[in-house]
Amino acid sequence: MTTSPHHEPAAPRDLVGIGIGPFNLSLAALAHPLAELDTAFYEQRPGFDWHPGLLIDGATLQVPFLADLVTLADPASRWSFLNYLKTCDRLFPFYFAERFHIQRAEYDAYCRWVSGNLPGLHFGHQVDAVRWNAADEVFEVDYTRLGPDGGAEALGRTHARNIVLGVGTEPYVPDPLLPLVEAPGAPVIHAADYLRHRAAFLAADHITVVGAGQSGAEVFLDLLRHRPLGRERIHWLARTEAFAPMEYSKLGLEHFTPDYTRYFHALAEPVRDRLVSAQWQLHKGIDADTIAAIHDELYRRTLQGGWPDAVLTPGVRVRTAGRIATTRIELHLEHVQQNTRSRLTTDAVVLATGYRERPLGRLLAGLDHCLSRDGSGRPRIDDQFRLILDPAVTGSVYVQNAELHTHGVGTPDLGLAAWRSATILNSLTGKEPYPLPRRTAFTTFGLQQPGRIPPTRRPMDLTPLTDGR
Repeated sequence: MTTSPHHEPAAPRDLVGIGIGPFNLSLAALAHPLAELDTAFYEQRPGFDWHPGLLIDGATLQVPFLADLVTLADPASRWSFLNYLKTCDRLFPFYFAERFHIQRAEYDAYCRWVSGNLPGLHFGHQVDAVRWNAADEVFEVDYTRLGPDGGAEALGRTHARNIVLGVGTEPYVPDPLLPLVEAPGAPVIHAADYLRHRAAFLAADHITVVGAGQSGAEVFLDLLRHRPLGRERIHWLARTEAFAPMEYSKLGLEHFTPDYTRYFHALAEPVRDRLVSAQWQLHKGIDADTIAAIHDELYRRTLQGGWPDAVLTPGVRVRTAGRIATTRIELHLEHVQQNTRSRLTTDAVVLATGYRERPLGRLLAGLDHCLSRDGSGRPRIDDQFRLILDPAVTGSVYVQNAELHTHGVGTPDLGLAAWRSATILNSLTGKEPYPLPRRTAFTTFGLQQPGRIPPTRRPMDLTPLTDGR
């Protein structure tokens, strides 16, 4: 293994990005026309790869196509989804298709197009450590260049005045189900790997899907559509009290605006923590069209008489799980409302149990002594998406999709990607290369809304009440 795998500039870069998912790709695309910025982004995977196990045929994004990498900050950007269609000579077909929500596979292809043409992206580079060099007032970023087989080929180091972390999330498996994943035998996978194992699951005699978010619904629907009529043999289990639709009303969607993000950030930590858990239906429910498609498919299977052999049960948690002679799986279930327990034997399990923020501890070990933490030990993050560090650290560390506890439900939402990237670039440059709206929602989320432009006319005044009035 060698060092210095490629030429690094003598002067420190203005910004080094760690991870190249949609959010850092958005930042790189919006940074591209800013000639005064020297940026580089590093990703350990060999190329852009967005949830490949869930690019199920027909599955769509839950946000409109305008929620691409750049449009909501710079509609004229060359990296917009519409420009991608134009370069592929597909603008007129898209126009006549009249699709506001594009397929996931098309969004993935668009991001691949951007990543394949945007300079300054270094795939196959694993970032190993980040440190603050107080003498030179720069961050030192150590990385390993990986070969085609994923093995280490060379070591390198770059220097940056600022860092942005966009390492994304990772599949989450609840503790009671971990023994199933770790032991060989009957297939048990996280939904993130579904397409890679789909053929084996379709061949299984009985299948169980655990989890009732969008991924669970899409996997259940895909399995149902491809199982024999009358011999579906599928269980779908959910902890939630219903197979609930995602909140998609117009005013409900205003929780995914900069206005709400600013409001949420200004709340007290205990209030924010309560809200995050209570607002699950804003971002963890099921798209209404998917629910309708599932019902349509189930109904179609009743047309010849009888009911499909599919069991859909909400309000159930898996207490424990184990394997039976390595060929079958036993789930120990509890129905919360009935206070009853039972066992389910199955041949394959898909765990649609969601994702968690990827831990930053390893990457930030060299900065741990500089971090400010909240009452739960989580990093404090300011309203510009910067980690709050010791004042001796003059550089900034920005985060993307690691701020759910400080910025709320919009954190993982693609619709806020361009706005957050533009906010970071405005903060980084100390200018306003991307002017951003001061108001984005009709809803006023509090009696005081941070960052709002005052209305030109006030139809009424809110006067504080005194003397118990």
